[in-house]
Amino acid sequence: MKWRNQLLALFCLIAFAAGGVFYFQHWVIQKPFGIILFVGEGLAPGRLAATRIYSAGADTPLALDLMPHMALLTNYSNDFAAPDQAAAATAIATGVKVNNRLIGCDSEGKSLPTLIELAHQAGRATGLVTNANITDPTAAAFYAHTGDQNDKSTIARQIAESSRIDLVLGGGGDDFLPESKGGHRRDERDLLLEIRRNGFDLVRSKAELEAIPGWRRPKLFGTFSHAELAYADHIEARSEQPSLADMVRRAVELLQVNRSGYFLVVDAGLMRKAAEKNNGEHTLAETVELDRALAVAQRYAGGKSAIFVCGDVGIGGLSLNGYPFRKDRGIAVLGLNSAGDPWFSWATGPNGGRYYGAAKLAASQDPQATVPTSPLEQPQEPVAFYAPSALNTVDDMLVFGSGPGAEALHGSMENTTLFKIICGNF
Repeated sequence: MKWRNQLLALFCLIAFAAGGVFYFQHWVIQKPFGIILFVGEGLAPGRLAATRIYSAGADTPLALDLMPHMALLTNYSNDFAAPDQAAAATAIATGVKVNNRLIGCDSEGKSLPTLIELAHQAGRATGLVTNANITDPTAAAFYAHTGDQNDKSTIARQIAESSRIDLVLGGGGDDFLPESKGGHRRDERDLLLEIRRNGFDLVRSKAELEAIPGWRRPKLFGTFSHAELAYADHIEARSEQPSLADMVRRAVELLQVNRSGYFLVVDAGLMRKAAEKNNGEHTLAETVELDRALAVAQRYAGGKSAIFVCGDVGIGGLSLNGYPFRKDRGIAVLGLNSAGDPWFSWATGPNGGRYYGAAKLAASQDPQATVPTSPLEQPQEPVAFYAPSALNTVDDMLVFGSGPGAEALHGSMENTTLFKIICGNF
């Protein structure tokens, strides 16, 4: 009898050890503690080489270049070959291709579960960082559900009432304030006050963000500007506003307190804002800011975290032309080259000199929209065709990845595949 009891005890011990090893291998090791998704608005393949040259020269790699896995994402919405920001981001955030203008819902108005919502259900701390407006379509696709991407009042209300997101940092504070307090809300609700009453710390400056203690799970809401944040080279504003890298660093520091891990979405929205205005310098400078924020995330999140960087939709058709020298960078590729030719050119946008279709009508109604008639009036970043704002383009998007799950990135893939890869890490 004693021998049988010992054998039974040994069997139980082996079974317990095997179960522990199985659990450790399939749940502890393969599930990354930190998962970070960067969305670079306008990060099409053609943007990469121009950003590399502008940043440090043609032969100096970006942090993006050093990520071990990459793929091309085929990019279209349910109804158009070129998605708008709402449909492109919704495909990434929900794994479903929807019609243009829809955020987080299908054509019948049915809400689709987003990555942030699923991460919260899995017990992870969740965060959203953007240098544009918190209510802009790309950021909103990860937490909101609406049939109109321009309904910022509803989008702001949804994030204010959400219990699924722990940390929010970005711009667009006026969307949360009533008109009586200088905001945009006509319902006279002060959503920032309501957010504070729901237990969130409110921060409005870089100094206040840095002062938040890092020893407890955060409930933090930061709006650092009335609209989108300032460009990286606006030094005066940047003394009060955190950079994208600052917000990413603080977000990782605060979210990693949660024992079950975290999921963070980072929206580099100023890249789009600059491209819409045909501003090549700011477009590339903000793409460099995305790259810097990525490097910060890699340093603070650690090598075992899963980090993904993808574009949403191409904008404007920016090209860096001519023959810059191998070591040319920064201001050396701005304006005109030695032959008087422009380094940058665009396909569409407000600097255009010809008017077609609806753009022609818009130009006729805009007294400031004039066609250049002499060489001296030509813009240094010429545009083929006029549009009030640079148009989205039909382009595949880039996606880079490192850490668990990133090995699934290869070749050409649907942009909805990224949703499935990230969900597999929850």
